[in-house]
Amino acid sequence: MNVSAAPLLAELCAPEVAPYTVLRPTAPRAPLLFASPHSGRDYPAAFLAAARLDALALRRSEDSFVEELFAAAPAHGAPLIHAHFPRAYVDVNRERWELDPAMFSGPLPAYVNAASARVAAGLGAIPRVVATGEPIYRGKLDFAEAEARIARCWTPYHEALAALIAETKTRFGCCLLIDCHSMPSQAAGHGLGRRQPDMVLGDLHGTACAPIVTLRIESELAGMGYAVRRNDPYAGGFVTRHYGRPREGVHVLQLEISRPLYMNEARIERGPGLGALRQNLARAIARLMEMDWRMLAP
Repeated sequence: MNVSAAPLLAELCAPEVAPYTVLRPTAPRAPLLFASPHSGRDYPAAFLAAARLDALALRRSEDSFVEELFAAAPAHGAPLIHAHFPRAYVDVNRERWELDPAMFSGPLPAYVNAASARVAAGLGAIPRVVATGEPIYRGKLDFAEAEARIARCWTPYHEALAALIAETKTRFGCCLLIDCHSMPSQAAGHGLGRRQPDMVLGDLHGTACAPIVTLRIESELAGMGYAVRRNDPYAGGFVTRHYGRPREGVHVLQLEISRPLYMNEARIERGPGLGALRQNLARAIARLMEMDWRMLAP
């Protein structure tokens, strides 16, 4: 069974549906920029109808409530951009045309990247499976459906993110993007006698941002009592790799937060720890905004 692109395209092209929100400070105070690409939870009805999974199973791919955790950023002088569409629908932390041919009813154009490890895992720009591995769709999609989603969600989000980076760099001479995510409780594995991390900082092993950035943020979070690990198991995704250009004054750090700190993973609900974590992150943001970041300029 093919899923027609027409219903989803018609729904998503409604002018009142925005793919993202940018929350701007009254007066930018430092070259910091925060993003939450995976916390969107606006699920189109036609997408839900085409899925073989229920809404709760689909939501396991979300970085639920992450935009709430960083809501203090604009008040402290830094913009925050967050997506409205869900990760199971379009993943903006993938290349634009990173697609799995097995999902589609016909051949894909030659420009599609069908050979990446992420595609092989079913986690391309249009995911084939949710984060827990279950297939999303009842049948195959038309390529026109992928084109519609990319045009409506992926492209506008990245255009807005790139514009914010350029604006920040123009104003301050450099930009530090903190790409905010969450990770499931078992993401870091077991054994070795190590405490499971509360947070993971991904800087592509020192290539996406200056080492002093990772060190300062690691020290700030560890000073609050959080167990912080670097690049294991998350070193960074497309956003980190694509935008992180330290020699050009653009530094990107991916921040993963353990979901049990603030939510009930099974029910996808806010947990009792959300308030305290949000307050701690607000304090960390305030301190980062006071730091001298001039060393980041090329």
